[in-house]
Amino acid sequence: MIFSKCIKISMLLMLTNFSVYGQGYDIKVKINGLSDTTVILGHYLSKSMYPDDTVRLDKKGSGTLTGKKKLPLGMYLLLLPNSNYFDIIIGEDQLFSLESDTAQFLETLKFSGSEENQIFLDFQKYMSSMRKQADSLTLLIRNEKDSRIKSQLSAELRNLYDTRSLQIEKINQEHPDLYISTFLKATVDIKVPDPPKDEKGNIKDSLWQYYYYRHHFFDNLDISDVRLLRTPFFEDQIIRYISQILPQIPDTLITETDKLIESSRSDSSLFRYMLITLFNHFGKSNIMGMDAVTVHLAEKYYLPESWWSDEKYLTDLKERIEKEKPLLLGKVAPDMELMEVPAEHFKSAAADTSLKRYPHVGAKINMHSLTAKYLVLVFWEADCGHCKVAVPELYKIYKESLQPLGVKVLAISTLFGEDGKIKWIDFVNENGLYDWSNTWNPYSYDFKLKYDILTTPQIYILNEKKEIMAKKIGSEQVLDIIKTLSR
Repeated sequence: MIFSKCIKISMLLMLTNFSVYGQGYDIKVKINGLSDTTVILGHYLSKSMYPDDTVRLDKKGSGTLTGKKKLPLGMYLLLLPNSNYFDIIIGEDQLFSLESDTAQFLETLKFSGSEENQIFLDFQKYMSSMRKQADSLTLLIRNEKDSRIKSQLSAELRNLYDTRSLQIEKINQEHPDLYISTFLKATVDIKVPDPPKDEKGNIKDSLWQYYYYRHHFFDNLDISDVRLLRTPFFEDQIIRYISQILPQIPDTLITETDKLIESSRSDSSLFRYMLITLFNHFGKSNIMGMDAVTVHLAEKYYLPESWWSDEKYLTDLKERIEKEKPLLLGKVAPDMELMEVPAEHFKSAAADTSLKRYPHVGAKINMHSLTAKYLVLVFWEADCGHCKVAVPELYKIYKESLQPLGVKVLAISTLFGEDGKIKWIDFVNENGLYDWSNTWNPYSYDFKLKYDILTTPQIYILNEKKEIMAKKIGSEQVLDIIKTLSR
């Protein structure tokens, strides 16, 4: 359990819409061994806990949590002093009492007036017993030398875990209308059948089980059920699906995120949580091309539908998307007007301070007019620490491997003014970077805006149509990517 000390504003806003009107709640609490202390009732949201109510226990350890509105259904916990806690279920019936002892919370826990919590308690005790058996079997398997016996023990362990699913299925059959049944079912991973085989016993499709698992991933966890949002596993399963089960291909991810978001429209709070979760996940991804998913989510959902966002955030987001959209993989890269400075000038200016400062030198070029099967753009600065390592490294790769393949490199200095040119001249001479195209634009930084250059170095790979094939990669990746593209 992670007790969140900092609750994000977006999440706080989200929780305000969860209130369910009705007869309210009245939960009597008695904790033997505690007195004159406060306990907190909180709900789960992902792995964090958010407080809903507090009660001060009297000298006998008794107190009542009460409210005029019903609590939203979900998994809750009662947080005691010294970070001790135990989980409870808040279902439709919210008039009940519980009693426990500080010595052994689970073992002494008793409920009165809550069928769901009694079922949950019995299941927790069952799981506690099962875990002890599983730990014992795991230890035996680890220490067993005989492969035959080890195999038998492993089968016993699998059967033990299978009984958990059977126990949950039994609860579902006996109590189909209770929230606890929905909750427990959502914790069960789906069972994948054996793949179809031909008449000779050969598997027809080696990927059949993968696709079955992918298509049935949410069979047990209904992502349209807002009650499951208040559990410690809802978000984990969403992130697991999009980051581990699905192939990390933007088009596939866009299709699947659309399905997830549309499924969440059953409840406005669920929709908000789903969109925020997916948007944040892809927004901080380091995988190349995931910005396409972020742009899609922003344009289709966030900008038109995020009523919880303030105007400034949406304005900033719109500007951000307008900058990122022309730079997505597959897009034709924005054209640039640059000054290409010949190697002779760098060499001549090495010992000539006035020539070093002189900006009006070189030939004007337009990036789109260049012809090459692959064109590498590297935006860099001579006083950037990362550039001092990455640029010479890229130049070495260019000389040894890229140049023989006919690949062109535009090395674009992003520094301006006399000081910028001096640093540029010195760095090129110190590292002998003469054989690729050294460029800059002393008159305009428009290219920095077009390519959203906020940090350096930034590397792009373009094909002969000037389409962006790779971007924001390391110099060590350039050769492998071009080899892959050339296959």
